[in-house]
Amino acid sequence: MQRLRNNTPRTTMSDRPQAHLTRASRQPCVTPRSLPPSSEPTFYYFAYGSCMCPVDLQRTLGENTCDYVLGTATLQGYRLAFNRRSQRRNCGVLDVVPDETSTVEGVLYRLPWRLSDRLDEREEIPTGGYRRETISVQCGDRHYSQVRTYVVVNKLPAELAPNDWYFSVVLRGAITCGLSEPYCWQLFEHMYRLQQGQGTPRPLQPNCFLPRSA
Repeated sequence: MQRLRNNTPRTTMSDRPQAHLTRASRQPCVTPRSLPPSSEPTFYYFAYGSCMCPVDLQRTLGENTCDYVLGTATLQGYRLAFNRRSQRRNCGVLDVVPDETSTVEGVLYRLPWRLSDRLDEREEIPTGGYRRETISVQCGDRHYSQVRTYVVVNKLPAELAPNDWYFSVVLRGAITCGLSEPYCWQLFEHMYRLQQGQGTPRPLQPNCFLPRSA
């Protein structure tokens, strides 16, 4: 299996943020909500990787993206995979691929259309890194169609491990935005196993807890 080799310390099982994961599932800071009508054109965007973290997304878009969050959302019929090597981040980065048996959790934004080009640049649309894909998601009790997300264009033959920075920002976004505790644990386990070279992790399922061995 391909995996990143670098000199930074690996995340260990003893580093698991158990208390933070528990608090996140009980008290999500992002709950489904309705935003007031916008005075400018907007689009829906489903984030499943580093863009789940509004602080990280703000670095790209230059605005407080917390104001644009609708809430946590689920994407049926897809699964996560680290199918691309990012030259900028120098590690494996996330993708979603069709899988009828799986579900991806993430964050749904309603973004001003004027930020569309900046988001495309972040996802490396101009250089063929990702492409737009139109999907439907469930956010609270509402179904949203015509939602934008991004998928890898040229997928690696095997998953590539994230580095510690990417590991941290993805998990931080998942926890602080209130993704389900089982899903957060599986996301942690998926990235941890890739870093340790322990074979291909099983697809994430939202209602299945993983053992939490030390």
